[in-house]
Amino acid sequence: MVGNRPQFIKAAPTSVALRERGLDEVVLHTGQHYDPELSQVFFEELGLEEPRYALDLRSADTEEMRAAIAGPLRDEQPDWVLVYGDTNSTLAGALAAADDCEPRSRWSRDGTSRRSSRVGE
Repeated sequence: MVGNRPQFIKAAPTSVALRERGLDEVVLHTGQHYDPELSQVFFEELGLEEPRYALDLRSADTEEMRAAIAGPLRDEQPDWVLVYGDTNSTLAGALAAADDCEPRSRWSRDGTSRRSSRVGE
């Protein structure tokens, strides 16, 4: 889940690694950054997959994003939801995932993974 320039940059190596390993990635772009110079250029230059879901919200409102993200999460039922950074898109994506996805595990800053039953556990 991405929405702005810092997230595109952070997502690029993960996206490439997933494709190299044959793993399916579904990209959702909130549209927080929608100007081509702050958005599309990174998809082209960093080799990111085009978003399956381009919400084009043109907003940084977390509740608006959260509501719009909920539908694709219910449709996809992802095994993992990756959100990057500390932006409004990150918060909206994490909240929407906590609302609509079955918790499985989380990654900590030290790179370890733990099984969780709740967000923040």
